[in-house]
Amino acid sequence: MRGRTAIDFQFTLNGKPTKLSDLRGQVVLVDFWASWCPPCVEEAPSLNALQQRIAPLGGTVLGVSIDDDPSAYEAFLKMYDVSFPTFRDPSKKIETEYGTSMIPETYVVDRNGKIDRKLVGAQDWTSPAMMAYLDSVLGKK
Repeated sequence: MRGRTAIDFQFTLNGKPTKLSDLRGQVVLVDFWASWCPPCVEEAPSLNALQQRIAPLGGTVLGVSIDDDPSAYEAFLKMYDVSFPTFRDPSKKIETEYGTSMIPETYVVDRNGKIDRKLVGAQDWTSPAMMAYLDSVLGKK
């Protein structure tokens, strides 16, 4: 897994069709989640904080929701004031291609488009250990 090129996929970002590969040069945390998942709810505030911290350093959180229900997805975004880019993949095609077995699940993709790490389950994205790890990935050119 580590060092493998991240599987490319398409999504809409700011109303424009975009691919994961268009974000090369940034560190991207591809986070699979759903509105009905309690650990995903628990993790949302720290992902928002993480986005604020890493955006100026060339990083982004990219949420991939597997919600079937668009209204539940939209309600989640409003309720938790989600500040990172996210989109809905009700087909679950991307999740399947990545081999995601449990949500939340996050893939850290380095600036060269390679997977650096896979994290299963809710994380405290603002913990000192996580910050040190992400700083090391963000620091690599």
